[in-house]
Amino acid sequence: MGRGTRIGRKESSGREESTERVPRLRWLPAAIIVAALVLSFFTHGGLNTFPLLVAAPVAAAPLLSLRGTITTGVVANLVGLGLVFLKREPSVDELVPFSSLVVLTVVAAFLNVLLTRDRRELKTSREVAAVLQRAVLPDLPDRVGRLAVATRYEVAHKEAAIGGDLFAIHETPHGIRMLIADVRGKGVEAVRTVNALLGSFHEASDHRPDLPDVVRQLEGRMQAGIRHASGAEAESFATAVVAELPPDYSVLRVANRGHEAPLLVHEGKALLLEPTTPALPLGLGLLDADDEIPVDLFDLPVGATLVLYTDGINEARDADGVFFDPVPALSRHFPPDPDAVLDAVLSAVSRHTGGNLQDDAALFAVTLGDAVPGADRQRPAPETGRPEHSA
Repeated sequence: MGRGTRIGRKESSGREESTERVPRLRWLPAAIIVAALVLSFFTHGGLNTFPLLVAAPVAAAPLLSLRGTITTGVVANLVGLGLVFLKREPSVDELVPFSSLVVLTVVAAFLNVLLTRDRRELKTSREVAAVLQRAVLPDLPDRVGRLAVATRYEVAHKEAAIGGDLFAIHETPHGIRMLIADVRGKGVEAVRTVNALLGSFHEASDHRPDLPDVVRQLEGRMQAGIRHASGAEAESFATAVVAELPPDYSVLRVANRGHEAPLLVHEGKALLLEPTTPALPLGLGLLDADDEIPVDLFDLPVGATLVLYTDGINEARDADGVFFDPVPALSRHFPPDPDAVLDAVLSAVSRHTGGNLQDDAALFAVTLGDAVPGADRQRPAPETGRPEHSA
């Protein structure tokens, strides 16, 4: 894929499993055993620390390997015996608690085997989903005209089905047209809709001179798919942003169909390009040829980066359920490089969620470079009847 296209969870982060995402938890079983020893020492054996020793192998089951779980149980038994010997000669009464500890160690080892198998199966399913996503999404070039291009696709940590996020960019005689969309649902039904939208977008971009007509064709394709579908696919829809830069790069036109507002990153600031008029997602409204398609106009300065993303980013939650806000993360100076901007977003999301992305996330960014010498850089007058915003 293009320079900035990465699909699947970042392997460079070294966090394939939950134990790797929170490595400090691996010390929890040992900490429990040490706590039992410390408490027994300071209370001179007056406090029963056996419940802590019992908890150690149970805590080890989801955190350590099979060998580590068994070793934890053996060490807990030996520590328990040592504490008993320090106080008195072992008696028959100690058989019950120590037998329980042995049984719990065996149970913990069994749970560890089951958890390891489930993690392996989930990892395989995620890898398959990532490969399918790679096959569905187009290979984007590093550069389109004066735009440097970067994309990312992050698979959710607990997700094992291919999602409905998509992005595309297409250079046409009418300008450079961009699409990011999020199809409702996952699996085969979502794949069919993604393919249909991508095909329709490229066809409309080539043959429709106006951006509203591109949106109308996408809406028509969604409606046609819904009419011939059944079950959950018959209730499908897609949020989308369709954007356009004319051949002279004078203005950014944006048609937002119920999607997350794009971000404009420039000179240390990140601005949300909110639509003036809210619009329904694709597939939820029949459009006639005379229906007005809201299109907002924005400035895209040289060196600025336009960031489009799906709700896997702004709906990512931390441990307290607080949603991630990408604006603060991007409100600083960046080089004119869309890769750097997207890396910053994903790093901030990872810190916010503790590395546990709850939903798939697609990101698409373009940075406008300098014009070639002699190119016309004059901006045409705004289009009549369409709101214009200066960002």
